[in-house]
Amino acid sequence: MLALEHVSKAYGARLVLKDLSLTVGEGEILCLLGPSGCGKTTLLNLLAGLIAPDSGLVRRPPGPPGYVFQEPRLLPWRTVEENVGLGLKALHVPVAQRRSVVAHYLERLSLREAAGLYPHQLSGGMRQRVALGRAFAVNPAYLLLDEPFKSLDIALRLQLVQLLLDEWQRAPKPVVFVTHDIAEAALTGQRIMVLDGAPLTVREQILVDTPPGARRPCDPEVLETEARLYALLTPGSR
Repeated sequence: MLALEHVSKAYGARLVLKDLSLTVGEGEILCLLGPSGCGKTTLLNLLAGLIAPDSGLVRRPPGPPGYVFQEPRLLPWRTVEENVGLGLKALHVPVAQRRSVVAHYLERLSLREAAGLYPHQLSGGMRQRVALGRAFAVNPAYLLLDEPFKSLDIALRLQLVQLLLDEWQRAPKPVVFVTHDIAEAALTGQRIMVLDGAPLTVREQILVDTPPGARRPCDPEVLETEARLYALLTPGSR
């Protein structure tokens, strides 16, 4: 189970989470939308185990998480191949197996020709693909995404969203996807929460029936979901 149970978290006098409970189902993609500063990244960091709650309990599935940050956070002195394999090396995966897994994701993410390049030699989209590959490669027990596509153009964003969905369909797992983009949420989320803060609260919850991998940007249900999210997130909609 991936869950927060009655969790509170403050930074000094600023209360970010107060008695928050949240459960992500096995194989569920949960999208979170809300204003900057409402506590979304704090929530992800708690789920990842990077920070501890002041009170309450965090439950995580056994196994490593995959975390894709807003910025790729690649090691500049490591090649693409080495960056993709960093998590596997930290988990002490044998060298031959590590090479096989890395080669697989380099191929899936169209990075095979860039394997020997360094981050400064890559475009923004390529760096983000490396970050995705690094997260996928460890076969994570759950996946956390913190606005990973926000700086990319729409065509590349849709391409990487599809790569994410392809990987999730191949190996379903709990996914928590923080985004400000209503199209990303409408295409990927089985459950979409619109948040307020601080402290973080859930304003609205939307359930989308069509499986994520079967949706297309112009599908009526996707467009209807986008319209609902736009109304909820636009000033004056409260």
